[in-house]
Amino acid sequence: MRIEDSKILAALPELGVELRSGAALSSETSLGIGGTTDLLLIRKHEGIPGLLQLLDSNGVTHKFLGGGSNLLVRDGELPWVVTQLARSEPEVTLDGNFAQVDAAADLGRTVTFCAKNDLGGMEGLIGVPGTIGGALRMNAGAYGMQIGTYVREVKLYRAAERRLEILSGEQISFEYRHTSFAPDDMMLAVKLELPSKPFKEILQGIRICNEKRRASQPLGQKSAGCIFKNPPGASAGCMIDELGLKGLSVGDARVSDRHANFFVNAGSAPAADMLSLIGDVRERVSQAFGVTLEHEVVLWLA
Repeated sequence: MRIEDSKILAALPELGVELRSGAALSSETSLGIGGTTDLLLIRKHEGIPGLLQLLDSNGVTHKFLGGGSNLLVRDGELPWVVTQLARSEPEVTLDGNFAQVDAAADLGRTVTFCAKNDLGGMEGLIGVPGTIGGALRMNAGAYGMQIGTYVREVKLYRAAERRLEILSGEQISFEYRHTSFAPDDMMLAVKLELPSKPFKEILQGIRICNEKRRASQPLGQKSAGCIFKNPPGASAGCMIDELGLKGLSVGDARVSDRHANFFVNAGSAPAADMLSLIGDVRERVSQAFGVTLEHEVVLWLA
């Protein structure tokens, strides 16, 4: 979709929004898949209500894009524009054990910055791609920890109520790969309370996590992380592996040889091929184990 209305175009700078016309979402997602549309880069949180009101009142359908690391987007000319937060400077400010972090901040850089200031707890997230906002939405976790444990406040835009809001950690439900945020809530910033730890101790934990990831995950390849959530008491990856599906492919869409719950784009796979592979694996697991796997990857298909 392209924004051509001169009134909308004229209003964007006043709202602190930069227009990037004809952006390819294949360049914005870790899977390297996605069609083209106009991208609206938001530089001022205060301009969000006005921007979305402007789009809605003019019939411009829109979606919010985070870091693009857990997302499969359809191909071709997309029927909606995309909004995205610009990274603020600085991305992280510290006050004792509290870290105020912009939602657009890179997750790995945030963990590293806090570690260098002797604040730990999030070592397990060092190799997880994406932004802080994406980690919040899905309650990202690894190696026995999850980000929700450390959340004390979240600033967000509530689309249903058309207003900015600050929630305390107690007002948010954090569960396995799930939170109580509404689908159209837009994460803007978070306050984390992190335990004090010597940098050398944190660094050792980071090294251990990195070694585990290098041994078991297809780092350096185009993927969206885990495709399916683990069902209660089981492992989606183990079930897929037991069926001998590592290496199964549809064109350039392939089940990773390293981790069966990671599907990679080995070349220039279209969304249709990746979706076909996901559906095939899901059906085989259902037939073999009687388990219907739930998507962890977010699908933008309509």
